[in-house]
Amino acid sequence: MPTQVSARHPHDDAPDTADAFRELATLPPGPQRDTLRERIVEAWLPMADRIASRFRNRGESLEDLRQVAALGLVKAVDRYDPELGNAFESYAVPTITGEIKRHFRDHMWTLHVPRRVQDLRNRVRFAVQELQTVSGQRPTIAEIAKHADMTEADVKTGLEALESFTALSLDAELPGSEDGYSLSDALGSVDPALDTVVDREAVKPRLAALPERERAILYMRFFGDMTQSRIAEQLGISQMHVSRLISRCCGRVREQVLKDAA
Repeated sequence: MPTQVSARHPHDDAPDTADAFRELATLPPGPQRDTLRERIVEAWLPMADRIASRFRNRGESLEDLRQVAALGLVKAVDRYDPELGNAFESYAVPTITGEIKRHFRDHMWTLHVPRRVQDLRNRVRFAVQELQTVSGQRPTIAEIAKHADMTEADVKTGLEALESFTALSLDAELPGSEDGYSLSDALGSVDPALDTVVDREAVKPRLAALPERERAILYMRFFGDMTQSRIAEQLGISQMHVSRLISRCCGRVREQVLKDAA
């Protein structure tokens, strides 16, 4: 018969599960062990919810935080060793808290920020809160650096990271704008003519190497926008000859450019 998980103490949410944990450690994998494990987790869920509530109003819903805390609780139950003599609560609290902090670090940052910068952000944030509590004013960079035992360069990095936790929508109206001007309106785009510039630079030396008459024909056709009939009339040759010359020149230049690129 599995050990029953006793009721919670009347003044806190720490149930007495010592006997249950000792029995859990002796049970082999199977339905009986799974049932007892679930009862232990259920008994400690109020504590996990309380820890999750400490992190509310930080950009994540309380329900999601509770789920993350529950995951941390399950990990704590699975890893706890009652033979070490420590109370489960002393092991579970840092495990659950660490799981929630890891969730913020891995999933809540809009931009990828190195761990070191995240740590600087937290140190700066705590220092600012403590200094503002005392003075009631926004502290300077020098004051933050002195209070947190940081360099001013690290303080500046931490302050910049404070603005990187969430990103501004490209469609959001810019501050001070009265005509709906958004950030996306200020962003540039790839110029489609760039590919044309590359192509022109690639064919220049090959065009320059063509015979003078063939260069003249290509110039009149593609830069002077003249018809083959007008070119033939101006050069005193047949339109068919002009057509063959254009096709041959274009084919030769294309082949040479592709060969150069390869």
